[in-house]
Amino acid sequence: MTPRAGRTQRRTRIQEAKEELILEAALDVFSANGFRGATVDQIAEAAGMSKPNVLYYFRSKEAVFTALVARVMDIWLDPLRVFDVDKDPASEIRSYIRRKLEMARDYPRESRLFANEVLQGAPNTEAFLKGELKDLVDEKAKVIRAWQDAGKLRRVDPYHLIFSIWATTQHYADFDVQVRAVLGEGLSGEGRFEDAARYLETLFINGLGMR
Repeated sequence: MTPRAGRTQRRTRIQEAKEELILEAALDVFSANGFRGATVDQIAEAAGMSKPNVLYYFRSKEAVFTALVARVMDIWLDPLRVFDVDKDPASEIRSYIRRKLEMARDYPRESRLFANEVLQGAPNTEAFLKGELKDLVDEKAKVIRAWQDAGKLRRVDPYHLIFSIWATTQHYADFDVQVRAVLGEGLSGEGRFEDAARYLETLFINGLGMR
């Protein structure tokens, strides 16, 4: 979604910086409070701006959220887009697991934002989930089936395979506090993501009958 200011004139660097500031502040507010619990006043306060100034760039809370979710989804789905039927499935799945864990490490607020939206019934993203997301997963399910037809991996439901990778990798973002508490001081550093990557690679690669 193009911000309001961007639809009326060519944006200056200052305007672009303001929009970025608003979206960054909104990410904190929405990821902590969900869409329903967030307000434009909270976003304005987090951005260090007045409410009218925020509404100059984005007409409403919904407009801010839509722009933010569009950005998050573009980042979130990028690793899945690169699944290539002509490449080795073991390498592709390993790479996907690692990229998803890197995102769990680097984008925890984005993960919580999306999780909160889905837990509330996806009132603002249902069209995206049933449209662009479903189309992409359908496309990649065909890639997985092609690997299976070629005897490159064990036959499993491709949709549930993708869901399983999402669930196991995103856990390290959405439940990071729990993960660190259970692992304890000695194992809860940045190395926990590498440990998780090695474990999940073994789990999925062996489970799918690949080396």
